[in-house]
Amino acid sequence: MALLALFVSLPFTVSLKPLLSTVFVAVTVYQGLQIFPYTPLAQTEIDIAPAPSPDEEMTLLSVNVLMENERHDDLIAILQRENPDVLLLMETDEAWNTALSNLLSRYPTVEAHIADDHYGLIFATRLQTARVEMLWPAGDDTPAIRAVLTSASGVDFNFIGLHPRPPVPGNTTEVRDKQIKDAALMTQSSERPTVVMGDFNDVAWSWTTKRFKDYGDLLEPRVGRGMISSFHADYPVMRLPIDQIFMTKDVGLVSFRRLENFGSDHFPMATTVFVAQDKRADNAD
Repeated sequence: MALLALFVSLPFTVSLKPLLSTVFVAVTVYQGLQIFPYTPLAQTEIDIAPAPSPDEEMTLLSVNVLMENERHDDLIAILQRENPDVLLLMETDEAWNTALSNLLSRYPTVEAHIADDHYGLIFATRLQTARVEMLWPAGDDTPAIRAVLTSASGVDFNFIGLHPRPPVPGNTTEVRDKQIKDAALMTQSSERPTVVMGDFNDVAWSWTTKRFKDYGDLLEPRVGRGMISSFHADYPVMRLPIDQIFMTKDVGLVSFRRLENFGSDHFPMATTVFVAQDKRADNAD
């Protein structure tokens, strides 16, 4: 918007340029205020804290593989190294499902929607699972995952994985916004700790994502740490934080990391968390 105001002002006479320049400055200031929380200058929403014991740590990994990407072995090497307890893979077609089949066989719980429309989804976990279900929150063919998992410390928590459609020609923002809102409503009345991950196709400071955080009473590890942008992996000057991770206050954050490029247009996003009995008690006070 700021650049648009600047370009619009160029052909006009000198008398109009001060007004349009003022609009340019106002828009720039407004956008700066929206982005400021996602800089290291802002106060963090979630402090880094070690788990009571290393055995209570859980690594969660979210990856948009890019359906056309054929660097299967590069992603497999990342997954073998990170060894996540919870894995969310997006844009998974039959080629990706086949390439990852040996690795996925190591997980006792796998739920998959394999599709060739860029909205395939694979969820895998080695944690004890009370419930796993594939949902279509927006009533279209874009799935989401909702699971109730048990942490190593014996605490049940919610995991929600999302990949709503982006606002591109043929798709309005309405469907994406509805899916994000519905996911937040899943957590609103829950008494369990909750973690939400996925490619939201939406920046962290948009009104949709802010509303999502408010509905779910969620916190964000990016706040106060920088954008840690995840897309587009090939264009360093045009990257945005659209692969999100949110958690309720009774989830402890150990680390939040962007991993290396493996040929997708998205970077993998990894987080290590814990949900301990004493953590729940502290937040109940």
